[in-house]
Amino acid sequence: MLRVTLAQVRAHGARVAASCLAIVIAVGFVVATLSLEATARNGVLQSIGAQYTSSAAVVQLEGTGAGPDGEDLLPVLRDRLAALPGVAAVAADRSAHVSVRLPGRTGATTAVVSAVSPDGALRWERVSAGRLPTGADEVAVSDRLDVPVGSTVAVTTYPASSADGAAPDPVTREVTVVGTVDLAGDPRAGLSPRLFAPGTTVTAWGGTSVDQLRVAASPGQDVLGAVTAAVSGEPVSVLSGTAAAQEVADSSTGDAASLTSVLLVFGAVAVLVAGLVIANTFAVLLAQRTRELALLRCVGADRGQVGRGVLLEAAAVGLLASAAGVLAGCGLAAAVAGLAGRAGSPLPLGDVVVPPTAVATGLVLGTVVTVVAAAAPARAATRVAPLAALRPVPAAPVGSRAGLLRLVAGLVLAVPATAALVLLAGRGDLLPAVGAGAVSFLGFLLLAQRLVPAAVALAGRPFRRLGGVPARLAAGNAVRNPRRTAATATALVIGVTLTTAMVVGTASTRSSAAAGIDASYPTDVVVTSPQALDAAAVAAVRGTGHVAAMTLVDSLSLTTADGSQGLSVTGVDPAEAAGVVRSQGRTPLPRDGELVVSRQWAQETGTADGSTLTLHRVEESTGSATGPGVPFRVRVAVRSSAGATVTTADARRLDPALAPTGAWVRLLDGDTDEQAAATDDVSEALARVLPSSDVAGIASVRNSLDEVLTTMLLVVTGLLAVAVLIALIGVGNTLALSVLERRQESGLLRALGLTRRQLRALLAWEALLVAGVAAVLGVVLGTGYGLAGTASVLVRQTPVQLTVPWLQVAGIVVVATAAGVLASVLPARRAARTPPVAAIAD
Repeated sequence: MLRVTLAQVRAHGARVAASCLAIVIAVGFVVATLSLEATARNGVLQSIGAQYTSSAAVVQLEGTGAGPDGEDLLPVLRDRLAALPGVAAVAADRSAHVSVRLPGRTGATTAVVSAVSPDGALRWERVSAGRLPTGADEVAVSDRLDVPVGSTVAVTTYPASSADGAAPDPVTREVTVVGTVDLAGDPRAGLSPRLFAPGTTVTAWGGTSVDQLRVAASPGQDVLGAVTAAVSGEPVSVLSGTAAAQEVADSSTGDAASLTSVLLVFGAVAVLVAGLVIANTFAVLLAQRTRELALLRCVGADRGQVGRGVLLEAAAVGLLASAAGVLAGCGLAAAVAGLAGRAGSPLPLGDVVVPPTAVATGLVLGTVVTVVAAAAPARAATRVAPLAALRPVPAAPVGSRAGLLRLVAGLVLAVPATAALVLLAGRGDLLPAVGAGAVSFLGFLLLAQRLVPAAVALAGRPFRRLGGVPARLAAGNAVRNPRRTAATATALVIGVTLTTAMVVGTASTRSSAAAGIDASYPTDVVVTSPQALDAAAVAAVRGTGHVAAMTLVDSLSLTTADGSQGLSVTGVDPAEAAGVVRSQGRTPLPRDGELVVSRQWAQETGTADGSTLTLHRVEESTGSATGPGVPFRVRVAVRSSAGATVTTADARRLDPALAPTGAWVRLLDGDTDEQAAATDDVSEALARVLPSSDVAGIASVRNSLDEVLTTMLLVVTGLLAVAVLIALIGVGNTLALSVLERRQESGLLRALGLTRRQLRALLAWEALLVAGVAAVLGVVLGTGYGLAGTASVLVRQTPVQLTVPWLQVAGIVVVATAAGVLASVLPARRAARTPPVAAIAD
C-alpha cells in the first residue's frame, strides 16, 4: 500500500497542489509569527534593555530613597562582588543632571549624563559615529540630538551644597563631542537629552552616588546565585540581566509591549484555518478519487488499507509541504523585518531570530494538522461500498441521524464556548480565551448546515425576480442540497470572519492602546524648576508657538503628623489642567478636599480608597511635620508615578506662601519629530529666562510608543492577510467540489434547453447568493470575535474601547461577495463546456 500511495502522489502532483499550498501558507504563517514575535522581543530587550542584556546579575537598592547609608552601600558591595569566583567584572553605574547648551541654540536644556561602561562585556553603548569619550573634556551624545562629532558643547553643573548649606555657583565648561551613541528603538531616548562621559567626570559633575551594580560572569560561569548569597541581608535586590532588561522594557513600553501576544493569537487562528481548509481540500480530492478508491476495493484492498493509504498520503504531503512552509515562514519574517527597517520602524526588527521551537512547531503542526484534517474524509471514503462508489451517492439529508448529531454537537460546542469566551475576555485571560474562541467557532461551523440554508432561503426570495430563469433556478438549487450549500459557504465564512475580526480587532486595539498610552503619559511636556515660574517664564513657553494649553502647578512635600506616611504632592487647578492633559483615565484630576494617589503608594502604605488622611507640610530644615493639618479624602488612581495631586486651593491652605515651580504643557498635535522639535524649542526658550529649569518631553515618548504600536499592528495585519488567502483557497476548493457533484445535474439542465450562458449565469447567481449570506454571517461572527480578542489582550492593561469601522466592514461584505462570484467562474466555465450527453453518462 505504501508503494501505491507514493505512486499516487507522484502521478497526481497537480491534484494535491491546492492542499500543499494551504499547508505551506499556514505553516509559513505560524513560523513567521513565532519568528517575528521572538525578533520583536529580542529587539525590544536589545534596545530598551541594552544596558542589562550582557549582565549576569544586576544589584539595585530597594525602596525609593536609601539615604546616606544606602548611597555608600553599593561601592562597598562592588568590592565584595568583584572578589567572587567566576565574576569577570563589576560596573558601578553613575549619572548626573547637567545643563547643556547645544550648537546652534541660544538657550540651554537639562540633560542626563551617564558614566561610560567599562571596556568588556559590560559595555553596552553602541557607537554610531566617532568613539566613546576617555578624557575629562570629552563627551558622547545620543544620536537624537543630531550633534556632529567634533562640535563643542557647553555643560553647566551644579555642585552639591556645602556643610553650612550655602549653594556654590554653577560651573560652566566647554567639552568636545567625540562620538554619538545609537539609542534607536528606545522610546525613553526622547525624554531628555543624553550625554555619556567617563566615570570620573560624572562624579565631578555631581554623580557622587552609585545608581546600581552590573556584574559580568566569566565564560561558562553562572554567578547569579553567588551574587545573591553575597548580598543577602542587605537592602538590595538582585535580578538576572535578562530579568532586569525585561523589567525596564515592560515599564517603558507598557501597553505596546503587551501587543506582542497578539501575534501568537493569530498563529492559533492560522492553525484553525489551515485545519478547516485542509479538511475541505481533502474532501475535494477524495470526491474526485471516489471511483479510484472503489476500484482499489474491487481488486482486493480492504477498508483498513484504503484508509491507511489516504492517511499515509496526507502525512507525506503534510511533511513535505510543512518543510516548504518553514522555509517560506523564515523568508516572510525576513521580508517583514527588512521592510519595517527600511520604513524607519521604531520597533527594532533588525536581526531576524528563528527559534528552533518555531521550526519544530511548523513541521510537527503542519504534518499533524494535515493527518487529522484528512482523517474524516478518509473514514468517509472507506465506508462506501465498492459497487456503490462507482455510481453517484446521494447526500444525507439534514434530518438524518448524521445531521441531528451535527446539530447537537454544534449547540454543545457553540453555546458554552461562547459564554466562556465572553467571561474569559472580560477577565483578560488571553490563551484560554483563544481556546474558547476556537471551540466556539467550530460549533458555529457545525451549525452552518442549518443556519446557512435557512438564511439563503430567506435571502433568495428577492433573487427570483432579478435574474430571470437562471436566478430562479439558482435560488432553488441553493437550498435543495443543504450540505453542499453549507460546505460552499463555510469556506467563505472563515475568510470573512478572519478579515472582519482583524479589522474590528485592529481598530479596537488601536483606539484602546492609544488611549492607554495617553492615560500613561497624559501631559506632553512637564516643566520643573527649583525657582518659581514667573510671568517671563510663562511668556517664553507660550511664545514658542507650539503650545496649545498650559497650566502652572505647585510642588510641596506632605506627611502625616507622626511622619509615617510622606509623599510629594503636586497642586493643580483642575479647571485649567482639564484642557492640558490628554486623558484622565489613569491620572484623574483632584477635587477640593481630595488627595489623588497612585495605587502603588496606597498598597505600600496600606491606605484605602475613600479613607481620610490628615497631612501637614514638611519643614525643609528638620524634615518633620509643621503647620496645621488638612484632612483629605483619599482617591486611589491607576497611575504609574508614585506622586500625588491636590487642588491648588488645598495646596495654598497648607502653605499660603507657595509659588508655582512647575508647569504642564500641551503641545499642538503633530508627529514624533514635530513634537520633539517643539519640546526642544520650549526647553531652549525657557532656558533663556530660567537656566535651572528642567523640561521633560513626554510627548516624544508617547509618540514613540504609538509608532511601536502602529508597526506591530501593521505586522499583524500583513500576517493575517495570509490566513485570509488560505480561506480563499478553501472557497475555490469547495466550489470545485460543488461543480463536480453537480456534473449530472448540469448536463440534465443543458439537455432540457439551458444554454451555456444561462448555466454560467445560474452558477454565478447561486455563488452570489451563497457568498452574500456567508459574508453577512462572517461579518457578524468576526465582529464578535474581534471585540473579544481585543478585550482579552488589553483589558488588564488599559480600559478597552470597542470600535467598529462600519465603512470597512461594509467593504468586506462587498469584496467577499465579489470574491465568491469570481471563484465560481472557472468551475462554471468547466461545467458549461461539458457536453450534456457526457455529463449525463457520468
